[in-house]
Amino acid sequence: MQQKNIVIPKTARYFILNEPSEQIEQVWFVCHGYAQLANYFINNFDELDKNKNLIVAPEGLHRFYWKGFSERVVASWMTKEDRESDILDYVNYLNVVYQEVIASLKNKNVKINVLGFSQGTATVCRWLASSKVKADNLILWAGAFPNDMNWKQNKTVFDKMKTFIVVGDTDEFINEEEVLKHVDLLKKNEIAFEFIRFKGKHEINKTTLSALQKSL
Repeated sequence: MQQKNIVIPKTARYFILNEPSEQIEQVWFVCHGYAQLANYFINNFDELDKNKNLIVAPEGLHRFYWKGFSERVVASWMTKEDRESDILDYVNYLNVVYQEVIASLKNKNVKINVLGFSQGTATVCRWLASSKVKADNLILWAGAFPNDMNWKQNKTVFDKMKTFIVVGDTDEFINEEEVLKHVDLLKKNEIAFEFIRFKGKHEINKTTLSALQKSL
C-alpha cells in the first residue's frame, strides 16, 4: 500500500472582533484550544478596549462532533495522524489570515500579539517558527512550546519577541511538575520570558488578560 498526499482548495474561516480603524494599537491573533470553535473562543477577549484592540480568531481546520453524531461541533488543529501535513496546512492557513488582516489595517505601526490557548500554544509556536510574520508578543496560555521545537534553528525567531507563559494555579490539565519542567526548558535554551500565574482553572481569565494587555 502507498500513501499519496494531494493539495486541494479548502474553505476555512476566521472571526474578527472590532474594526480595523486608525485607532487600533494592538492586533491579537488568538488560537483556540482542542475541541473549541473560534466564534466562541473570541468572546474571551470582548472586554479589551474595542477602539484600540483588533481580535482575530482563526479556527482549526478539523471540525468534528464532540460526542456521537449530533452533539455540538468543535474543532482541532491537528492529530498525530499525518501530522506533518496538518502542520504545513495550518501554517499556510495562518499565513494567509495574517496577510489579509495586516493588509486591512489603516495603522501599519500596530503591535502584533500572538496568543495560543492549550492546544493552540503549540500551533502558534510552530507557525511563528515556520514563517516570517512579525510578532511583538507571544502569549502561551495554559500550554507550552511543543516538545519537537528545534531550538538551535528557531531560537533567534523567539528572541525577537517578548514571551509570556500564563497558567492558572488550579489548571486541571497542567500539574506543577509540568510547569516547572517547561520553565527549566526555556531557561536552558536561554529564552527570555515572563511567568504569570492566576487564580483559576484551564481558562482565559479576563482579569489577568486585561492586566497583561495594559503591560504590553
